[in-house]
Amino acid sequence: MNYFVTAIDTDSGKTLTSAILCEALQADYWKPVQAGLPRDSDTIANLISNGRTVIHPETYLLTTAASPHAAAKHDNVTISIDKFKVPQTQRNLIIEGAGGVLVPLNDEHFVIDLIRRFDADVVLVADLYLGSINHTLLTIEALQKRDIPIKGIVFNGTSNPESERIILHHSGLVQLLHIRKEKYFSEMTVKKYAAELIEQSHDRLIGV
Repeated sequence: MNYFVTAIDTDSGKTLTSAILCEALQADYWKPVQAGLPRDSDTIANLISNGRTVIHPETYLLTTAASPHAAAKHDNVTISIDKFKVPQTQRNLIIEGAGGVLVPLNDEHFVIDLIRRFDADVVLVADLYLGSINHTLLTIEALQKRDIPIKGIVFNGTSNPESERIILHHSGLVQLLHIRKEKYFSEMTVKKYAAELIEQSHDRLIGV
């Protein structure tokens, strides 16, 4: 099964969530578009320890930390949606997006177009800040408008119970996991959250 990890903004916790999913499901990892450094693939490699995850190479590896369309322009490249080919694997595949769902890849396509192309279910990461309710519900609306299935939400950061409640209430989605504010993240931290994810949401993730 393909899982597409997207979020409501940049630096929201997509890579950490992807590492936790890889560890919990012993899944492969793929970042189709990497814009700037550090490479999220390297971060994943440093955070997982299951020994089975294969990290597949990026389709586009761009030098500038910017929106993919702008980073590609800086590198004199045009991102073509037809160039993306989902890696072949017998395991589940965790696909990490770039930014949010309406981040542009070029003048015609957005990240959300990749999700449909990859036939993936979404895991939505929502960090909790002032304005995150609006951003989360707008992201969900964009996905649902295109009939893209959403497995659930991963909340990231210091808990805001009322924000979490109202998001789940209006979206009708489930919380898969809450990643709390941590001093640092390591293999052990990822393993801890992977165990929590399996305990709380295993059946939801695998479609039982």
